[in-house]
Amino acid sequence: MTLDDVTAQILAQPLTPHRRIVAIAGPPASGKSTVAEALAKRLTAQGEDTFVVPMDGYHLDDRLLHLDGTQNRKGAPHTFDADGFVRLITALQSVNPVIYPIFDRNREIAIAGAGRVPAKCTTVIVEGNYLLLQQEPWTRLLDLWSFSIALKPPMELLIERLKARWVEHDKPDAQAWIDTNDVPNITTVLTKSAPADVTWTETPT
Repeated sequence: MTLDDVTAQILAQPLTPHRRIVAIAGPPASGKSTVAEALAKRLTAQGEDTFVVPMDGYHLDDRLLHLDGTQNRKGAPHTFDADGFVRLITALQSVNPVIYPIFDRNREIAIAGAGRVPAKCTTVIVEGNYLLLQQEPWTRLLDLWSFSIALKPPMELLIERLKARWVEHDKPDAQAWIDTNDVPNITTVLTKSAPADVTWTETPT
């Protein structure tokens, strides 16, 4: 199924009640942001007011992770403000602009109030690892999606992309981080997520 096929399916979904909320879920380095932007571009070209919202702004701050002893598992489901994220997705049905935080990967911090979904937007594409996770409180999201897409590239491709990512960000002990943190998070997404309306194992065109 191509991007154009999925674009048509998204546009066929009703507003519920004010917007369509589309989930793009997948493990780290699966291409979520790339696919989200490509879909948004196609929808916009067809006259649909579309906006992309990443889940990453709901990473817990490193100070809280240190307090919790979970710094070495950053990116796992329990290291996000999942309740806050559920509140955001619920709020996206507002007729008013909706403010959300954005994650700055270079500084490894979330910036509050850095993103805004315009009031006129009628389709929001949300991208993140755990949008379909069958684990509380993430399961509260499942009934909020108008349409869902799962990205499931092969593990070897994900590892290759992660190595390139961490080299770009000068991360020390990148291979150890991939082995002890990224791979477990990939496994969680691939084995504990609910089925999506569409599943892609490679980047669509």
